Order: sequence, then C-alpha cells, then structure tokens
Amino acid sequence: MGSHRNALVAVVRQELAEARGTARAVLAAAESARTEAQRRKKLIREAYSTCLAQLSEARDAARQDILHRTHTEAATLTRNVESLAALSAPGAAGTPWRFWTPTEPDRVGRPGLLRIGTVAYETGTDRTKLPALVPFLDHAHLNVLGDQPDVDNVIAGVLLRALGTTRPGDVRVSVHDPEQLGGTLPGFAPLGPAGLLNVISPAGLGAALDELVEHICRVNETVLAGGHQSLAELTGATTGPRPEPWWVVVLLFDPNRAGDLTDGQRAQLERIVRTGVACGVHLMVRGLELVPHPTVERVAARDGRAACDTTGDLEVALDTPPPADRIAGFCRATVERLREGPPPARFTDLEPDRIWTGTATYGLVAPIGDSTGGTLVPVTLGDELPHALIGGPAGSGKTNLVYAWIGALAARYSPAELALYLLDFKQGAAFARFAPGPRDPSWLPQVRLAGVNVDGDREFGLAVLRHLGEELRTRSRAARRHEARPRIVAVIDGFPPRLTDEATALLEDLARRGPAQGIHLVLAARDLAGTAALAAHFPLRIALPKAQGVLAGDNLAAAVIPRHHAVVNTDSGAAGANRVVRLPDASDRTGWRALQRKLWQQRPDTCEPPRLFDGDAVPRLPAMYRPAGRVAAGHADVGSSPGAVLGERIDVTAGPARLRLGRMPGRNLAVLGTRTGEACDVLAAAALSLAAQGPASFSIACLDPDAEPAAARLMAELPHHFEEDGIPHYVIGYGLDAAGPAYRERLRALLTDGPEQRRHVLGWWRSVPRLLDDIGTRRDTIGAWVALDVRGPELSPLSPRPGGPLWHPRRRRALFFDRSEHRTPEVIIPYEVNSDHT
Repeated sequence: MGSHRNALVAVVRQELAEARGTARAVLAAAESARTEAQRRKKLIREAYSTCLAQLSEARDAARQDILHRTHTEAATLTRNVESLAALSAPGAAGTPWRFWTPTEPDRVGRPGLLRIGTVAYETGTDRTKLPALVPFLDHAHLNVLGDQPDVDNVIAGVLLRALGTTRPGDVRVSVHDPEQLGGTLPGFAPLGPAGLLNVISPAGLGAALDELVEHICRVNETVLAGGHQSLAELTGATTGPRPEPWWVVVLLFDPNRAGDLTDGQRAQLERIVRTGVACGVHLMVRGLELVPHPTVERVAARDGRAACDTTGDLEVALDTPPPADRIAGFCRATVERLREGPPPARFTDLEPDRIWTGTATYGLVAPIGDSTGGTLVPVTLGDELPHALIGGPAGSGKTNLVYAWIGALAARYSPAELALYLLDFKQGAAFARFAPGPRDPSWLPQVRLAGVNVDGDREFGLAVLRHLGEELRTRSRAARRHEARPRIVAVIDGFPPRLTDEATALLEDLARRGPAQGIHLVLAARDLAGTAALAAHFPLRIALPKAQGVLAGDNLAAAVIPRHHAVVNTDSGAAGANRVVRLPDASDRTGWRALQRKLWQQRPDTCEPPRLFDGDAVPRLPAMYRPAGRVAAGHADVGSSPGAVLGERIDVTAGPARLRLGRMPGRNLAVLGTRTGEACDVLAAAALSLAAQGPASFSIACLDPDAEPAAARLMAELPHHFEEDGIPHYVIGYGLDAAGPAYRERLRALLTDGPEQRRHVLGWWRSVPRLLDDIGTRRDTIGAWVALDVRGPELSPLSPRPGGPLWHPRRRRALFFDRSEHRTPEVIIPYEVNSDHT
C-alpha cells in the first residue's frame, strides 16, 4: 500500500515536473516571440520614420528642383525675349528716352518694331520689365484711342522713333490737326522748311486723301511692274536709298467731331488702310476708330497705361513723352544732315548679302564706295577695263581705297574665281593683315602672296613679276586645253617711279597680254611718272584728292573733290567720263577681322596660307636644317652632294639658297665683309645644315675674337665625328685672313685638293684683297662667295661681269654667287641663327 502511494507520488511529481518544464518552455517561447515582435515593431517604426524623412527630403528636393528649373527657364526666357526685343527694336527704336539718340540704319536693313512703354511681369521673387513694342513702318497703321494727353504722347514718341531710325529724307510727314493747326506736335515744326513735314488745313483733308490714294496707285504700278508684292520687297532687292520715301500721315481728330467726315473721305481712308502699308503709306490716327484690317495696330491709352494688339492682355506702362526741346533739336539736326547729304557707305555696306556668289568668267565687279546719292558704285576689271591706275599724294587714302576694293572683291568671288598678289613698296605692313600672324591665325583665302616693306628689296618685286610672266605662259598653254583658272589681280601699292629695264618689259608684257588670260594689274602710286609707258593699257583711272598725272590734263575733277572721295574714270582720264565716289573707312582692323574670319572659316580644304614676305623681318634658320643629334657613322651616302644652306632666297617661294659641295674642284665658300654677326650666321647656317643631312666631321678655326662666342655655340651644337674615309669633312674658318703668310701654302693646298677628297673650306675673309692674297693666282679654288658689306666694284676680281656686279650693300642682305649655278649673283637674306646680335 505504501509502495503504491509512493509510486503514485513519483508519477505525479514526474508529471508536474514535465508540466512545469513545458510551461517554462512555452513561457520562454512566448517571451521570445514578444521580444521579436517588439523588435520588429521598433524596426517598422524606424523604417516608417526613415521613409517619412526620405519622402520629405525627396519632396523638398523635387520642389527645389522645380523652383530652380522655373527660375532658370524664366531667366532664359527673359533673356531670349530681351534679345529678341533688342533685335526687333535696335538703337533708337527701343532705347529709353534718357539714353536716346538717333541711329543710322543698315543700308540693306528694314525697319523693325518701335517702343511705346514697358511690360512688367513676375519671375519668382523678381519683377522684370520688358519693352513693349508695336509695328509701324512697312508693317502697320497706328490707331491710338483713349485719353488725349496719353494718345498724343504715344503718337509723338512713335513718330520720333520712326524718324530716328531712318535716314533724313526717307520719311515725309503730313499732319492734319484741325483743332490746334499743328500745335499738338510743335517739336516737329523744324522739319517743315526742308519739305519733310506739311500741315493739312482743316478744309484740305479731302484733297490730301485723294493725293494719297493716287500716290498709292502709282507706287503699286511700279511695284507690280518689277514683279514684287510691296515697296518694302522692291527696296530690299535694290541697293542705296529707297525708291520712294515712307509717307506718314498723322490724323488728329477730335473724338466728338469724328463724325464730320464725309462718305467720300471715309471711303478714301478705308482704301488707304487696305493698300497703304504695301506702298509705304502709313496712318497715325487719333480720335477715330479705323475699319478692322490686319495692318491696323490698335492702342488704347488711359492714365499712363495702355493695351495694344501686339501685347494682347499684358498691360503696358507708357513711357514718359520725350521733351519738346529734344524733339526740336533732333529735327533741326535732321534738316542739317539732309542738306549735307547721306553719310558715306561703311565698309560693311560693301559686303553682299551672300558671300562668294560671283563668277569671274566675264570679269570682276565690286563696289569701292557710294555716290553722293547713296547708291553703291561698282568698279569693273575685265576685257574692256583690264587694269587700273590709282593716284594721289601721300595721305590721300590710296591704301584705304585698295582695302575697300580687296574686301568687296574677296566677299564676292571665291578662291576658285579670284587670286590676289599684293605688293607694298611703302614703309609699312599694309598687307600683312591678310596673312596669318601670331595674334590672328586667319588669312584672306584669295591671297596667294603678300609682300610688305618691299621698297628695299626690289628683287622680290621682280621675282613676283617673273612669276606672273610664267603664269601668263602657263595659262596660254592651259587655254588651249580649256582649263579654267581663277582671275589674278596683282596690286602694287606705292608703285616705284623708276623701274629696271627687265621690270618695265615684264610689266608691259603683262599689261598687253595679261587680260586675255585673266591677269589684271592695279597700280597705286603718289608719282605716276614711272607709268607713262604703261598708261595706254590702263583705261580705268581712280584719282584721289589733289592727284596729278592720273586724269587727262584738262580734267580738273581731282583738284576739287574733298577728302574721302575719289574720281572713277573709265576713259583713260578723259573729262567726260568722271564719277565721284565717296570712300568708306576700310582701314579699321575690327571690321576687316570680322570679314576675314568669316571668309577664312568658309575656305576650301585645299586653300593654303599665303606667302608673306616682310622686308623688315629676319628669317630664322628652320629647325629642319639643324642637326637633331648625333648621327651614327656608316650612314653617309658617299654618292650624294650635300647642300649648305646659306640664307633665304628673295623669291615667290620662301626657299633656301643652297651651295652644293660635291667632289668637284673649287667647291669651297668665301664669306666676305666686315659685319661679324651676319658672317657668323652664314657660316653657322651652312655648317648646321650640312650636319643635318648626314654624318660629317668639322674643324673650326676662329681667328677673330669677336666671333668666338658664335664659334663656341656652333661647336656645341654640331655632332662630333672623327674624320674618317667616306665622311665629308668641313673646315669652318672665322677671320681666316688673320692667319698670315705662314699658313697660306697649306690653305691653298686644302682649297685646291680638298674638294676631291670631300674636304671643303667654308671661311670668312673681311675683305676681297685679303682673300686674293691668301688664294693667290688660283681664284677658281673659291667656287662660291657670299658678299656682305662689300661694294660691287670691289667684287670685280671674283665676278664674271666686268667692273663687278650692280650691288649696293644693305643691312641683313648678302650677294651670293656660285660659279657652277649662277650666270649673275643673287641677293639672299642670311638666316638668323643666334639672336644675340639682332
């Protein structure tokens, strides 16, 4: 019994223990689940807070982005509208009155819009004002209604802006003011005596309207006869002043008496509304509402505010009216300008609407200025007028005229149609602007060659004439093959009064036979005495003020024309063929640079920069004629004859003057003269160019203390090779005349036998007698020489010409003669090798 109870107790205890364990496990699981639930709740709350923060940040960022884009686009739109307004109403058409001045319109421009006030609108936190513009000339009639003071101010402002944006005489005004008899617009009264304004009497309105209708009919017939739709279109197809001025009719009616118009007057007014704008007739009407028409611009003004058809629902704040004294002053100035005539053409007026549309098949036609009436005056170079003479004293504007002519030609004819060769014999760099420079890389695409400061280098002018003579022969052969070539215009500014026989013969040949092959000459000179033999070939004459010898003896036109004018004569200067031309200012670099860059950017890919020869510039030794470094032995070409570069040739192409040093007797060089720096440059250029062509060895002997720095620099730059067979060896001698009699025999032996062994002497002697003393009777051992400041007669012993060459030494020029190449010596420019003496 007791054991049974014990067993039962044990079972109960076991079950209780298991129940407690189970309860504890369930409790632990519940605690764990609760903890996990709390953790997840916390995470969800944190995620929710993060999400809210991110959404808030995204919302704020999006809002800021929208605001930024709104401000940016509003600012961009504002700038665009401002730019459009500036383009639509430039200068006097849109400038506020406190800054207002009249502006000269473009020769080919048409009237734009006119300002009457401002339109304000919000751009974010800013308030922006834009000009309120209305159309008028060539666009609309103006019908202004509302408070009379505001209406009168609008009419006065628009009328003043219309007059201020046109040339004097281009607008005539008629005013019908029956109440004040013209007193409503008193500031415009000074226009009356000049015929620019007339007042229509109260009883004369009907006759005035009839006259307007007749004028419209006449203009309309002219417009239609020319195949145009309006007078504005006809004017745009012509150059110079308008065929007919605009006619502005100001009708100032009293609103209370506008009904007094007769039916006939109303009918005529309606005809003018319908057809007037196309014929340059415009109405400005107050107090009477015009019939609806697309050409009628309505303005309703009240209390300094206005609304008009152009601005729509936007309110316009009207400008304060211009002061009456300003209007009167402008009108007096306009009358004075009308008496003086239109201003001369600007350089930009010579430019056509589209560049390079001309064809040179039958000649070259381009304006050089305008007439006193304002029409551009074209000048022709062709078969009938093949060449031109330009004459005038110093400072009369010859170069300015040439600039204008070149610019007009270059804008009309592409490089395939026109080639320019330009020479300036005056002191200056007039034509250097047409070639690329360190500040401006552009060039004029039609220019093939430009020579400046050529007066001291007549050899270059002669070389150009020889080149043109060869071009003439080439074109004669090409003509038989029907090959098209561009026309050539050779311009010589500062034409020299005295010419050599060869230059005269070349010019006469070009003047006689050139036009048939498309070659034309333009000679500009102060003294045309040197052109007497050529004058018969130059029927086109252009005389500047006080020019002499250009026109016929009985033609005195050049003596009476003012500055900035020229007489263009197409009959060899005869008195009956004059035309006076006003010349623009074509020397302004800003205007020229704009045109040149435009043409340069449109140049063909095959267009190359022109050759620029500057007589005052010293060419540097090109890098290709300097040794790049040591040249390995064994690479010498023993069969070739190296060429020593001595300087730049004065020729159409900027090529070097070379001396071939082969295995022939006498292949040695003597540099003669006392100019140490130039002599050192000649020797250095020769040595460096020889070293650049392949392996060579050098010996340098310097016997002149002044030449020691140059000799040391040359030694440092030359590659070092030991003398060996197959490699030429050059002896560079500075001041060899200082060696004395003790070394003469060895020197003579080297000069005589050295070239056959590829040993050559390149030496400097300070005078011809000293050279002759050193070489003795074997003068043929010096096969070539370069003379610096040695006069022609002193070179007689070395020259094939009896008495010596025709040579007058000048700075940085040398006379080069090679017995194996030259019949006569040629002038060269020694290269600058070391810049410490230039």
